Amino acid sequence: MYRRILIATDGSTLAAIAVEHGCKLAKSLGAEVLILTVTKRFHLFALGSDQLEETLSSFRDPMQKQAERTLSDASAIARDIGVEATTLQMEDDAPYRTIIRVAEDYVCNLIVMASHGRGGVSALLLGSQTTKVLSHSNIPVIVVR
Repeated sequence: MYRRILIATDGSTLAAIAVEHGCKLAKSLGAEVLILTVTKRFHLFALGSDQLEETLSSFRDPMQKQAERTLSDASAIARDIGVEATTLQMEDDAPYRTIIRVAEDYVCNLIVMASHGRGGVSALLLGSQTTKVLSHSNIPVIVVR
């Protein structure tokens, strides 16, 4: 049923739990694993305070290092479980779009990701990437709390 599983991670502790869950599921099913992390794009004309004083390299270098660390940590979890995983890093301002697009492009049968438990007004105003994936994906999604 699930032959290729996409596991989305942002490097957080909760996401690591989802990586572990997804890898254990993949091992039990004999499924392939694709681990994805999505980083923000640099904008030349930005209003966000995190990019106002940044140059392309001063913004991109730390983002790239964080992505490499995130994928390295996730690969280590997969390796410890005994699953071979392919890793991929993409840039997008709306990670949910990239998660869905990559799952479709790589013909994944399942998406596994963490719920960051955002609630209340924050969830109402901002939503979460997990909620957006759930709302827009035609591919089944397992949300790990």
